[in-house]
Amino acid sequence: MGSKLIMNIEQCKAEIKRHEGEVLEIYMDSLGYKTLGVGHLCQPEDPEYSWEVGTAVSQEVVDMYYDSDFNKHLLEAIHIVGEEDFKDLPEAIQRVIVNMCFNLGGTRLSKFKNMLAACKKHDWNEMARQMEDSRWFGQVGRRSKELQDLVLQQNDSVY
Repeated sequence: MGSKLIMNIEQCKAEIKRHEGEVLEIYMDSLGYKTLGVGHLCQPEDPEYSWEVGTAVSQEVVDMYYDSDFNKHLLEAIHIVGEEDFKDLPEAIQRVIVNMCFNLGGTRLSKFKNMLAACKKHDWNEMARQMEDSRWFGQVGRRSKELQDLVLQQNDSVY
């Protein structure tokens, strides 16, 4: 039993990009924050922070922020679950946790205490139930259902 510490990074990044979308310009996100690329919230220290909404951003800049944001959220996800527990999760569950961390941020993900407890126990039905029992689940539409389905598929797999 047990799995590898690092999941299929490219697959995880592709799933997040599909869920977040990729926009090669400055735009306002659903909460009214200046954003670019793959859900990168513009920070005051970013050169793009002062740019007008609609200003084009190069693929290189988008990729740079995405790599940086992804790595930050991967490390946050491992920290929240605990390195040893994270290593023992099936690869698909590692991707679900990193995807949620990218979407919510570490602080908000860490508040999913019952879901994380079920995750550590490898209780996939309870983990899926706890995902659904959140405002997040209704806010992100297709993304939450796809991630929940990945969790429930673990019941059918022997890893």
